[in-house]
Amino acid sequence: MDTRRGRTNRRRFLLIAGLPLLAVGGGMTYLLWPEPYRNPVRTDLEPLNERFKPYLGELSEAHWQGYDIDEATQGSRTIPGPDSRIRLVGIAHLPPGGAAAVVRAPGRTFAPAEPPALPGPLKKHLPAVAAWQHSPEFDAYMNGKSSDASGASGAFHFEVERDLVHFDVLYLFS
Repeated sequence: MDTRRGRTNRRRFLLIAGLPLLAVGGGMTYLLWPEPYRNPVRTDLEPLNERFKPYLGELSEAHWQGYDIDEATQGSRTIPGPDSRIRLVGIAHLPPGGAAAVVRAPGRTFAPAEPPALPGPLKKHLPAVAAWQHSPEFDAYMNGKSSDASGASGAFHFEVERDLVHFDVLYLFS
């Protein structure tokens, strides 16, 4: 009796049956694996106007991102914390003369300053040459006037010629 023949048939059967199962399993793993975190550039104005309109006027033509900074860096495979830190960052057009009105308002000292770097997808919306103005007093005013019970902190830079605001604000929700 030749035992090699039986062993070869068994190996062949396992190979024939196992390869399709392995391919299906690998394909399903690929399809069900969570995609990397993607934060699209948003152009909707309602969320921004809801937060900033009382202080800056009606914004138009905005390019911005809003995301939980902890989720963005760690993905969805972490234990949720008790707090969410939401970052709003972007550029928006103010009403005509809006930037000049903010910069020239009494009680705030504005000086030339470069805004913080924007996330990659937003960089193309930043003017190549701009005369940005910044005021720590205005930042403190905006951070203290948050419309909700969150701890807001951030910076606002204004470009008077184009009526632009560059905002980078972090909200803490508990």
